[in-house]
Order: sequence, then structure tokens, then C-alpha cells
Amino acid sequence: MLTGEFRHSVDAKNRLFIPAKHREELGEELIVARDIRAQVLKVFSLEGWNDYIAPIKQQERRVAEPALRYLHRNAAKVTPDSQGRILLPQALLDFAGIEKNAVVVGNCDCVEIWAEALYEAEIENEDRDELRAKLELLGL
Repeated sequence: MLTGEFRHSVDAKNRLFIPAKHREELGEELIVARDIRAQVLKVFSLEGWNDYIAPIKQQERRVAEPALRYLHRNAAKVTPDSQGRILLPQALLDFAGIEKNAVVVGNCDCVEIWAEALYEAEIENEDRDELRAKLELLGL
């Protein structure tokens, strides 16, 4: 299970360090994709990516094909280098608003990569009472 919050900088070559504990769980080949709900990048293992898109593949082709095309055209397959960095395409950095500082956050079965300022705003605007109520509805 992917957990934790780590702060790193994107270097001049668009490389970002992924923590060793995350690389161990994700494996050697990763998929980096745009999130569909927020201005954040999601990092999946190949198996995790296939699990993520599996429900779409079960749909009729006229529904599945445009959705899969959208997800895949906005994704990149990356491999960490010997120092644990991944190369992020400029288009993905632009989507997430990442210029220099990023926050790498474990989120159960994937990793999120946030622009530091957007992440700080997200955390600052978190409504703990609302979150607690949702967690209690889910049985916690």
C-alpha cells in the first residue's frame, strides 16, 4: 500500500525523484497519467494501470474507445533511472502546474504528484468535519 508525503524538486531535465518505498511497490515500469478529477498526476504500476482501466474495457466499444484514447494520449510510460528519478513529459508537468517543487503522495494503489502550491491549497481547504463524516459513513 502506497503511503506518505514527500517533497522534491523537478530538475532542469524534467526529472522527479520517486521515493524508494514507492518504487519498490510500483515496480520498474510506471504509467503517469492526468487525474480526471483534479489538477494532479497519478502514477500507477503497469498492473495498477490495467486494473484502473479494466472497467472501461468492459464497456461497449463506442463508449470505451474514446475514453481509452483520452486516458492513453495523456499518459506516459516511464522507467526510474538508477537514481530513482522519472522523466516527466512537459505536457504532464504543464497540466499539473508543476514548475519546480512537487509533492509526491502515496494514495493506496497509486502515487499522486502535485504542484506544491496546489497541494498546500488542497490541504488548507480540507474540511476535517466533512471528511470525518464521510469516513464514518464508510464504516471507520
